[in-house]
Amino acid sequence: MEFKPYLKTVSALVLCNIFLTGCGGSSATNDQRTINVEPDATYTSQVVQPYSVATSTSVPRAICGAGSEPETGLQGQLPSEDYDSGRAARGYTCNTELISQLNYEYMGSSGSFNVMRYVDTKGHECAYFDTSNLSPINLFGDTAGVAVVDMSDLANPVLVDSLKTPAMLSPHESLILNEKRGLLIAVLGNPATYPGIIDIYDLSEDCREPKLRSSQLIAGVLGHESGISPDGNTFYTASALAPTVSAVDIKNPDEPKFLSVFPLNGHGISISDDGNTAYVTSLGIVPYGPPPELTGKGVEIFDVSEVQARLANPMMHRISNIVWDGNGAPQYAAPFRNRGRWYLFETDEFGAASSPGPGSARIIDVTDNTAPEIIADVRLEVHQEEHLTAIENDPDAASTPGYSAHYCDVERKESPTIAACSMGISGLRVFDIRNPYRPREIAYFNPPSDLRENRETISTISRPIFVRERKEIWYADSANFYVVRLTNNAWPEQ
Repeated sequence: MEFKPYLKTVSALVLCNIFLTGCGGSSATNDQRTINVEPDATYTSQVVQPYSVATSTSVPRAICGAGSEPETGLQGQLPSEDYDSGRAARGYTCNTELISQLNYEYMGSSGSFNVMRYVDTKGHECAYFDTSNLSPINLFGDTAGVAVVDMSDLANPVLVDSLKTPAMLSPHESLILNEKRGLLIAVLGNPATYPGIIDIYDLSEDCREPKLRSSQLIAGVLGHESGISPDGNTFYTASALAPTVSAVDIKNPDEPKFLSVFPLNGHGISISDDGNTAYVTSLGIVPYGPPPELTGKGVEIFDVSEVQARLANPMMHRISNIVWDGNGAPQYAAPFRNRGRWYLFETDEFGAASSPGPGSARIIDVTDNTAPEIIADVRLEVHQEEHLTAIENDPDAASTPGYSAHYCDVERKESPTIAACSMGISGLRVFDIRNPYRPREIAYFNPPSDLRENRETISTISRPIFVRERKEIWYADSANFYVVRLTNNAWPEQ
């Protein structure tokens, strides 16, 4: 099979990007505009696992201890009756307590996709989050952009600044932090894609006063989602609805340099500890020519060692990919290691109260990158097909995100004990993953809200952040930024 016809398609898209962006950026950022794919012989390592959500099961329900306000219906459900009685407005909690919250509705905001935490070299603790799920809804507000929050008093977070450079005003899902280098980065994006202006801030000296290192339009880059190598030297962008994944050298954050662009319809991107493997969630729109039976929504695994080694005209070499029936839209896959084996905690978004049900999450064994295998589901009862009739009349259950998941992450890459997920109107859900084959729910937090008195919903779709030493999880929904602490010894020690 020849790749040349597909390269022409992708080349046209990249040229369109350059045209739309006026070929902007410094000469240092545009010295390569190559499209690189590997020989299609590597498709032989494709894995199509016989798997369907129709045969999956929900995880065991959390056992709620003192101080909890447990759910009244199915696991994860906000029943219509609870809205009518006023019970939904009181919220639902299990083994969690609220430490603080910061309301950002006054910002003209519609929520947050990413919450980040950083402690600078002087010990200042800060939080960062984007302030609109659908930019430019709050573009003209005084506090539009990425919020900078002083967390020195956990009980009273203080908004101290808002970053308003182009990518920070509309990062979509791309806001990302590299703790090793103290760099906060985003690419201009929206639900489809945008021409790629990349903003880089340095947080290391004083996290309360981020220092802008560069804000450049880089030809060949389109925005929506992102990833970063653990060493903090390579920034990846994914454009979701356009077939491009781009790699950018940010070793010198003052002069980011375009490396290469790959014809891949990627969504979320995570990178292995050594920087040599990329785990890319795929939306199943593949323009570059694999046989039809080998395409689909799932996870694609790539060797990106040529990018990491900075070879000339680096290529991504496909190692394998795994697809499955009944998913929504694969969002992000977080890598972690347990007892010498490597796994991905993968999340699907979208789906509603109709077959096959809302998107959820799963654990994939990638110890052998040539043979990934789904080993466990992370589903609530509201995600199960047999319960769709029971939830179909719940407020916003049939909308997006409804009860579907969006971002999940693990507390740490090495031997994590818990993972947490934002699951739409089900709120924040916390799982014990010490045994990756048998995850179980241990806590949840779905906050009180007066909005529910008018049958309005609040949705949680942000990436959760963990502070293990204080047993905290930081996250945001469509109304507030929260600091939540696990109680009743729910957070396992080991």
